[in-house]
Amino acid sequence: MDLDLNDRLPRRTVLRWFAASAAAGAIPSGGVLPFSASAQEVPANTPGYGTDPNLVKAYEPGDVWPLTFSEDERKLVTVLADTVLPDDEYGPAASTVRVADYVDEWVSAPYPGQRNDRKTIVPGLAKFEEAAKAKYGKPFAELSIDQRNEFCESIASDDKHPLGNFFHKFTMIAAGAYYSTMPGWKAIGYTGNTALPTFDGPPPEVLDKVGVEQTVV
Repeated sequence: MDLDLNDRLPRRTVLRWFAASAAAGAIPSGGVLPFSASAQEVPANTPGYGTDPNLVKAYEPGDVWPLTFSEDERKLVTVLADTVLPDDEYGPAASTVRVADYVDEWVSAPYPGQRNDRKTIVPGLAKFEEAAKAKYGKPFAELSIDQRNEFCESIASDDKHPLGNFFHKFTMIAAGAYYSTMPGWKAIGYTGNTALPTFDGPPPEVLDKVGVEQTVV
């Protein structure tokens, strides 16, 4: 998803959204319009990974259970994720590291936690799109970057906004996906399990504290 590199959403703003939306209220349960006639439900008999998954095999989204986002939902998720996590000096846009695939896989999973999150994400996408259309007269994906940022900011900065719970849940899942990738690690300065070039032993003050001496092997 291409974004205007001269008008990016600062990551510090996104982090402020996370904090602001944490106290947001729940989405009203009534009056939610269907997002798309092609939207699917998670099959009740989907087995999941089981008790002993093959951790060596490389899985693709949809390999274990069917993905359930409609085409419209996936388009909205892609654009919204790129609004929250854009291409900037810290890393690539969310779409570059397939965050939308992760979100689809997450809400399509047959486990209780993910099924519960689906109850927030799928109706929330519908209400989010309806609210964007009501405010700007067109779908969220067709808005300018300024309008997208403005709309998301209006939700994240209002702890009583009816879309606050959805927005908080979405950003948490999207961020979890993004910062589990190698580019995401780089964005937060996490180097992973890498060897130190040299190790000279514990600092002298630590050795003094515990009353031992450094030995030479």
